[in-house]
Amino acid sequence: MSNIIDVTNVRKEYEGKKALDDLSFSIQPGETFGFLGPSGSGKTTTLKLLTAQEGYQSGNIHVFGASVEKLKDPKQMKRIGVLTDNTGLYERLTVEANLRLYCKLYDVSYQRIDEVLHEVGLTGEESKVVSKLSKGMRQRVTLARTILHKPELLFLDEPTSALDPVSTERIHSILRTLNEEGTTIFLTTHDMYEAERICDRVAFLNKGHIQLQGPPRDLRVSHSDSSITLLLKDGREQLVGNDHEGAERIGAAIASQQLASVHSNEPTLGDIFARVTGKELF
Repeated sequence: MSNIIDVTNVRKEYEGKKALDDLSFSIQPGETFGFLGPSGSGKTTTLKLLTAQEGYQSGNIHVFGASVEKLKDPKQMKRIGVLTDNTGLYERLTVEANLRLYCKLYDVSYQRIDEVLHEVGLTGEESKVVSKLSKGMRQRVTLARTILHKPELLFLDEPTSALDPVSTERIHSILRTLNEEGTTIFLTTHDMYEAERICDRVAFLNKGHIQLQGPPRDLRVSHSDSSITLLLKDGREQLVGNDHEGAERIGAAIASQQLASVHSNEPTLGDIFARVTGKELF
């Protein structure tokens, strides 16, 4: 199956300063691909290039098998959805009035409004004025606007930044459902928990260059020291190796009925990012 996105040796500069340096990666249809990196690493710049909002100095970008410039064609533009910090919502209008405007833009039936509000958990909120909404509700309206036309490819720039845990989890649930229904998702984030929860693969971006990429679980396992922590019922912790001696100590703790819990010491994606780049993910 052909990749839905192909980026090859892309270089982007602003006034002579490199923002992206020899950037290369690909995304398969149906994947949720996460771009992890701190502010200023080039995440948002990459998204702008992938959506034909900006040009670049060298390299190649293909989306849907054609040059990214083709996305400027209105027919091709309808195949994608883009969510950024620029919400595109009209503050003085109601939720429904906002979505009606986008229905006209995308040539979508007004009946889709009820469907999409149900999908984002805002049924019954259509008459509320956008300016009166909480940040979490506003973000869900923005997501509703973004998926109104059922795009094949969804671009999300820090979709849960500064949201409370309940709103964040709701948006994660929506994204997982969209992905299960076949939508390909490109996600930029500095939240390693978010990336582990919803991404099939992630790439670590630092100073405009990808330093590591792969499935989150594979990255965690490959950077693990294979140690295991035992928590005993008296509150003590014991660190054992993943070997014969470690197995004997686990067995002894079980036999003595002292074992409360056991877990492997795999690093988080944040730990791995810091180890590989020398920077924290914030």
